[in-house]
Amino acid sequence: MDNSIAVYHHLFATFAFFFGAAIGSFLNVCIYRMPIDLSVNKPSRSFCPACQAQLRWHQNIPLVSWLFLRGRCAHCGSRIAFRYFAVELLTALLFLAVWRLFPWQVALAYWVFVSLLIVGTFIDFEHFIIPDEITIGGTVAGLLASFLVPALMSAHGRWSALLSSAFSAVLGYAILWIVLEAGKKAFGKKKIQLDAPTAFSWTRTGEDADFVVGEEKTLWSDYFSRENDLLVLHCDEAVVDSRNLGKTNLRFHYDRVQIDGEDVSLDALERISGVVRELQIPREAMGRGDLKFLAAIGAFLGWRAVLFSVFAGSLLGSLVGLATLLVGQRVWSPKLPFGPYLALGALLWMFFGEALLGWYVGLLNP
Repeated sequence: MDNSIAVYHHLFATFAFFFGAAIGSFLNVCIYRMPIDLSVNKPSRSFCPACQAQLRWHQNIPLVSWLFLRGRCAHCGSRIAFRYFAVELLTALLFLAVWRLFPWQVALAYWVFVSLLIVGTFIDFEHFIIPDEITIGGTVAGLLASFLVPALMSAHGRWSALLSSAFSAVLGYAILWIVLEAGKKAFGKKKIQLDAPTAFSWTRTGEDADFVVGEEKTLWSDYFSRENDLLVLHCDEAVVDSRNLGKTNLRFHYDRVQIDGEDVSLDALERISGVVRELQIPREAMGRGDLKFLAAIGAFLGWRAVLFSVFAGSLLGSLVGLATLLVGQRVWSPKLPFGPYLALGALLWMFFGEALLGWYVGLLNP
């Protein structure tokens, strides 16, 4: 009997791993298509991002195909990013760990949760956004999962679990909203004194614009999250289209620039260039997608996970930010992803939360 149980455990664990790898393959589709507004269902078959050739079934076997093809497209030879293999392997390992550590009802809910974390993390790293399908959809999924599986909230009844899940989601959103608003008031702008006068340009590109200062190149929309956000350039010289302004200060909102006290619509301009010696850029503490992301974490894991994820995410993000400064990377980019650190904090809580809490309480009460 014991041998039979062990065999079943191994069979289910094997299934969890390979099922996770297959789900990871679908998550790669979501990570690629969601940020560019492509349907995850149409086309139904995966395709090469470079040559658009649809993949045959044997070219899309999770984990195996990437290794067999040596990370290249079978049609055009273009490189297939390692991310595709990494997402499949990460999903497989997390599905296996969840299955081994939690009761099956909880494990099924956590499989959904882990999938949401992975998609949100990789999209945020690449595009600095977390789609509403992940955040709002994740919150709804967490509420439903808590109602169906009260053990997620350590509750005995479904309605009490649902109430706890809803409270935790609201708490997650509210905490980061307070941080966002307070951070905007305290750190909503940053003055940058350049080492030497530096060439800059603002060039229209469709509905957006490229903003270049020296070697820093960003999209204009990256700097503006609110109507009252203000970007100021202290220029030694400036040329607005063909109008030479000489030494002046340019005060920008997203859609207009103030020149000699007059507001000029940026829609009427094609290019602004010159030499800048000092600038002031608007900053946000985080994107609003992070607020909804933490709400989804709360809906699945509860209020203690919300507090832990904020603490752990802030600590991890600070360490990464410090490391970035030490290696000489950009220090005034307007966007930094926070969602991945919230996701990592949530995973730490999910697997080790009770142990970490017990360790911390032990430190307080030796």
